[in-house]
Amino acid sequence: MTAPHTGTAFLPIAAMMFAAGLGIPVFASLNAGLNQQLGSPIAATTVTFAVGLAIGTVILAFVGFPARSAFVTDQPWHYGAAVFMLFYATAIAFSAPKIGLGNAIFFVLTGQLIAAATIDHFGLLGVIQTSLTPRRLVGIAVMAIGLYLARKPV
Repeated sequence: MTAPHTGTAFLPIAAMMFAAGLGIPVFASLNAGLNQQLGSPIAATTVTFAVGLAIGTVILAFVGFPARSAFVTDQPWHYGAAVFMLFYATAIAFSAPKIGLGNAIFFVLTGQLIAAATIDHFGLLGVIQTSLTPRRLVGIAVMAIGLYLARKPV
């Protein structure tokens, strides 16, 4: 597969992902606050997931549930996404109160840049393959440097 970077769907999807990016630190702040209230990052994450499950179930009741056959797959590792989300939510709930939200998000974003570039370059996990060209590598490096400078203590 090659990467489609143009077309009518690109801008609305980019805007949606920008909004999701805005939501990540909000989620992190709220989940960290819940950790402090409950005294446990695992409890905070469990409550967060339970609320998300309830809301997701209500939404599915309106838009329609997938067929049972859709849950049987020859690629069961896709369900591993839950493990990574659980780890992220628990880690951010634990870390943000200790090192600050900005610092926690700095490390998250740095990890995301490295993982996304690697996954895209090799087309891992079924994603669209996007080669890591020298130009893209410089762009990622500039982003990483910018993140570092934004979080570096003065």
